[in-house]
Amino acid sequence: MEALFISTGVIALAEIGDKTQLLAFILAARFKKPIPIIAGILCATLVNHGLAGALGAWIVSVVSPEILRWVLGLSFIGMAIWTIIPDKIEEEETQVAKKFGVFGATLITFFLAEMGDKTQIATVAMAAHYASPLLVVIGTTLGMLLADVPAVFVGDRLASKIPMKLVHTIAAGIFAVMGALTLFKIDALFK
Repeated sequence: MEALFISTGVIALAEIGDKTQLLAFILAARFKKPIPIIAGILCATLVNHGLAGALGAWIVSVVSPEILRWVLGLSFIGMAIWTIIPDKIEEEETQVAKKFGVFGATLITFFLAEMGDKTQIATVAMAAHYASPLLVVIGTTLGMLLADVPAVFVGDRLASKIPMKLVHTIAAGIFAVMGALTLFKIDALFK
């Protein structure tokens, strides 16, 4: 269950102010249809993070534990640094709705926005770190929804009241601690 709780919390914090949360704000403001937007976020995240979780499980099966420890530790530290850098959203990512409707636009833009994003990379790393990639995928998906669903309903009003720098610093700190614990073989907190 620890994999579920850690992955949910870390991704929820890391997602605040992230490109996909900004995308949720934009789609909600533009279309004012929260249900298809939320359904699109859920489906895109399940597919994207499912693939990331499978990749993490595969990595564990082909990489030696000692190399994996270093890769994961450095990945978590890299995620800490990346979390501090604010994301921006490209306008063309929101133009897809003209062809595919609100659900389709959300599904496509969220899936594409998550490709190579810090939350997808974190999902790969956590799935490789924990012995239960399914719980990690469920947790990272819940974390995305915890951050993005409120964005759909309250839009920019919420964004202006959240201390983004503090939230990003907390998320970065969690990633850095996970990296240090992994590098120094302090597994007791993760198992």
